Amino acid sequence: MEWKKEFKPLLWIMGGFIVLYYLPIGTQRFDNAILEAFHLVKWYAREHVLLCLVPAFFIAGAIGVFVSQESVMKYLGPKSNKFLAYGVASVSGTIQDDCSCTLLQLFSGIYTMGAGLGPATAFLYSGPAINVLAIILTARILGLELGLARAIGAIVFAVIIGLLMHSIFRHDKKEDEEGPASVAGSSAGRPLWQTAIYFALMISILVFANWGKPSDVSGFWHTIYTLKWTLTGLSALGLAVVLGLWFKLSWQRLLLAAAPVILLRLFSPAAPVLLFAAGSMGLAVITATAKGEARDWFAASRDFAKQILPLLLIGVFIAGVLLGRVGQEGLIPSKWVSQAVGGNSLFANFFAALSGAFMYFATLTEVPILQGLIGSGMGKGPALALLLAGPALSLPSMLVLRSVMGGKKTLVFVCLVVIMATITGFLFGWLF
Repeated sequence: MEWKKEFKPLLWIMGGFIVLYYLPIGTQRFDNAILEAFHLVKWYAREHVLLCLVPAFFIAGAIGVFVSQESVMKYLGPKSNKFLAYGVASVSGTIQDDCSCTLLQLFSGIYTMGAGLGPATAFLYSGPAINVLAIILTARILGLELGLARAIGAIVFAVIIGLLMHSIFRHDKKEDEEGPASVAGSSAGRPLWQTAIYFALMISILVFANWGKPSDVSGFWHTIYTLKWTLTGLSALGLAVVLGLWFKLSWQRLLLAAAPVILLRLFSPAAPVLLFAAGSMGLAVITATAKGEARDWFAASRDFAKQILPLLLIGVFIAGVLLGRVGQEGLIPSKWVSQAVGGNSLFANFFAALSGAFMYFATLTEVPILQGLIGSGMGKGPALALLLAGPALSLPSMLVLRSVMGGKKTLVFVCLVVIMATITGFLFGWLF
């Protein structure tokens, strides 16, 4: 075995040298793919990290600190009531507006707190797959049939995938652990209703800050869009009050966190995203320098960010190299994708599901992408297969999942999603 230890670094060096020696710099497709990757990472950092991931990191950290392990184990633990656990997990996505990458933080939080693998993976799948806005947009743009099929398929998928993950890994040590039988409130002894309001305010900040512009220029959804930053600000104000009254952060600290936001708003025409960033930074500073549970909250959120963010950015870069941005091309020509997913063969459905699983979709972007692919000849079956596999998975999320629950479980989860999406897409294409 000594020779392996000696030669392994040498083989890596030789392999790296060969790759660099034959690097196809100067060819148009390769140069464009690298440029597309940097464009995608830049867009992701500017449009997705601040508004989606930062609040999600705080929510995930709060789960680990302020939600008791007894609560998680009762409702989602290995020994919890299966009907309740899978019922809650499978419909959780209807009230969220998050892509697969954003849900990873929340999944990591509940999984590390003791949630059973089955309910946790059901929650992980359902989150980005069945949020209300995505279902409505799918039905309106791609047709009622695809919208209903996506909604029903996603809920059923979440339950089946969760049950299969639990069954396959039922002998895993974590799955055999007994959970407590009662819920007493939060880990700090705080009443459950106070913790619920605290989480509701953080989730509302996440939802309203990322509220997308609807296609209609009137109506309820457009009204919410026009008020999104007002609602985000009110939610942040409510969170500050909660942190002061129930979590014992001093008002001086809270004013210190709010000061940059107030000054930017009063003395410069700052963009809402800049105000959001200033508020997030202020919250990080006052919790990092506090004591007790506020400090623990920051530490847990920081640990999630250190674990997840680098892997996400690496994965987004790789996805950009291979596939490019929407409407652009990476190393893989878009016409190859269109040719591969025409008709309703098993291969077309499998290719659509597999491609969707590795592509990165920000929330709701899968709909315009599919609209273009359908216009280029994509069949209804492969379209549904991509809808069921794509938003729930991505190359960045796979990298992060591997660090959270291990390579074997991640591989099984990905395979289950791709296989079920393939079969469902094929049946849907055959029926319609």
